[in-house]
Amino acid sequence: MRTVLIGLAAVYLASVAHAQMPVPDPAQAQVPPEQAQPAAQELPAPPAPGQAAPSIGAPAAPGEGPVIPAPVVPPVPLGARTFTAPTGAIFTAVRADRVVDFEMVIGYLEAALETSTDPVVRAQAEGWRVLKATEPGPNGTVLYVFLIDPAAPGADYGLGRILSDAYPDQIQNIWKLYTGALAGGGSLLNLTPVEPAPLPSAATDTNATPPVAPRPAPPAP
Repeated sequence: MRTVLIGLAAVYLASVAHAQMPVPDPAQAQVPPEQAQPAAQELPAPPAPGQAAPSIGAPAAPGEGPVIPAPVVPPVPLGARTFTAPTGAIFTAVRADRVVDFEMVIGYLEAALETSTDPVVRAQAEGWRVLKATEPGPNGTVLYVFLIDPAAPGADYGLGRILSDAYPDQIQNIWKLYTGALAGGGSLLNLTPVEPAPLPSAATDTNATPPVAPRPAPPAP
């Protein structure tokens, strides 16, 4: 079983690098004076207690200061991680030098599962276990397995939603630890129990005499 778990990790160790467009040097850009944009201004101070906060992204009225940009949304995994089978597993390869960071994130996750009042998260916590392979993974990585048994039907097992709800003020720092520790994307498996085929009736009778193969006929003289 351990060999199978380690072998499955090899399919997701390669990550796709996203190309970035080069940023032009503002010192070399020639902008006509009539098209030049005004210099950026500092954001207004937070509102005093009892004072309404300005609208995010809305134009400011004359004399009320600059437009406030939209806040940075904490990154979350693309797509939901749901299971369609009664049992599931998620394999994750972690960089050997970032094991401490990853296990710190697991600590945050387990605390979030224990303290959540969301009935869906509470159902997920009932069958969510985190296991660590003793044998080294491919390319010196450390293999972790999220074993989900039983799986909550339709529940999203992505870490981003659970951590964001539990730690809205810390999610960006937690997510940096998580993504920095990964050696590749995770692999999700839906697992169904195996039901053995019924044995022949003769095989179930312990007192039955095993059949004897007929002897070949002697060669003709």
